[in-house]
Amino acid sequence: MRNIDYFDKQARLHPDRILLIAGDERYTYAEMATLSQRLAGALIADGLERQEAVAVMSPNHGSVLIAMLGLWRADAAWIPVNTRNALDANIQYLNYVRASWLFYHSSYAADAHAVARQVPTIRRLICLDAEESGNASLADYMLPESSPPVPDGGDPTGNGEDLAAIIATGGTTGPAKGVRVLNRSWGTMLETIAYLMPAEAPVFLATAPLTHAAGPFTMAGIAMGATVVVLSGFEADTVMAAIGKHRVTHMFLPPTALYAMLAHPRVGEFDYSSMRYFLLAGSPVSPDKLRQAVGVFGPCMCQSYGQTECHLVATWLSPEVVAAAARGEHPERLGSCGTATLSVRVELMDDDGNILPTGEAGEIVARGGIVGGGYFELPEASAEAWEHGWHHTGDVGRRDEHGFYYIVDRKKDMIVSGGFNVFPVEVEAAIMELPEVIDAAVIGVPDEKWGEAVTALVVLLPGRSLDAEAIRAHCKAQLGSVKAPKTVLFRAELPRTPVGKPDKKAMRAEFWSDTGRNVN
Repeated sequence: MRNIDYFDKQARLHPDRILLIAGDERYTYAEMATLSQRLAGALIADGLERQEAVAVMSPNHGSVLIAMLGLWRADAAWIPVNTRNALDANIQYLNYVRASWLFYHSSYAADAHAVARQVPTIRRLICLDAEESGNASLADYMLPESSPPVPDGGDPTGNGEDLAAIIATGGTTGPAKGVRVLNRSWGTMLETIAYLMPAEAPVFLATAPLTHAAGPFTMAGIAMGATVVVLSGFEADTVMAAIGKHRVTHMFLPPTALYAMLAHPRVGEFDYSSMRYFLLAGSPVSPDKLRQAVGVFGPCMCQSYGQTECHLVATWLSPEVVAAAARGEHPERLGSCGTATLSVRVELMDDDGNILPTGEAGEIVARGGIVGGGYFELPEASAEAWEHGWHHTGDVGRRDEHGFYYIVDRKKDMIVSGGFNVFPVEVEAAIMELPEVIDAAVIGVPDEKWGEAVTALVVLLPGRSLDAEAIRAHCKAQLGSVKAPKTVLFRAELPRTPVGKPDKKAMRAEFWSDTGRNVN
């Protein structure tokens, strides 16, 4: 099915149910269906061809969902623009995917005009929230309410191979690649999420950027008939208050946002009793912080593992498993990303393409309906990522005898110190056990004796103190002397990529830039 088909099914079943709450705005499913018809009709009348790339550049805003549903009804490919990126990087990406339309929020007007000047394929700019510099507002651009509905063109390929989106990878090792998200792989993701996180009349809170994982997660909610509450951004106290106010059942956040909530002085003052699924994804979660979260938010904490190329839910750690682990039943599973979901086969592979047995560490590989269609117009990169008939994640992991996967680290982040392999995620998990710590990253830095010295960059909670030797001693007791950091450096904050992941390339650059070598 096409993505719009999932929405239309719910609009027929629940026309009067509120779909969108954004500030003072409220729209039912029936109203959103009409808006998407009016927008799709305007796009087609304006010359949009099927499968053209339509970009959306905006902070979280209710109109973003209207634009997404409208462009999908017109059978366009969604191009989410990460507003945290540098403008030049976004311009480069929009040229690469040959974006033809750009919906933008007025707060990004200057960027939108720069895009229009430097991306020659852009034919139309539409401002989501107001008329701006001669560009029509979304409300004015749409066809009148009396316009006939857009004919349902179906799926001409017949097998779901049309594009739903072209979503950028992180681009930490070069220009971002565009992942071909197919109707088939997107639909498999939506159905997998609905299977894993069922609820009657769910309420999804969208506070992480809709241009990243929160967008697919939110669309999964719409496929389930959810009410979606859109917040403009993440503020810990605002999010915590919104959960009780709107009786939120489902929420996605990256681990760093969870840590900020746990550290907030008012975290115990709010009502979280409606929560059924508090999903953490995007980077490994501190087991100790996850245990704390169960005590604060209740038995709703869960995790998934996936990538842009292998959409969001390749593995799943359920609330029941997390809650049991927090009680002491298989406590090691707090460090797991879960078991493979029904929509994908997950294995571990060595460099020669051999599937590894239980207990051995290797690269996590996957194949199945949830894996996208390779990279947009990059056949060599697609073939490399799909070597040996499996999608290669670049992550190293191991699997226990019960089928639970544990991410050891990114292949490129491994530290070789004194001839021993040290995986930073292990050391980071140990450091995050310390109650004074809110964030930590471990990298290798050049060292004459060790080759690479294990070095920890640590952020402490405001008003808390901890000395470097205490951190080193804790890690040595947990992991042994080889893996314990040789050096601990305190930082006010850690650099992050535009999608919110730790930017270890930037962290390493501080130490490696003058060595004549490059481990990035």
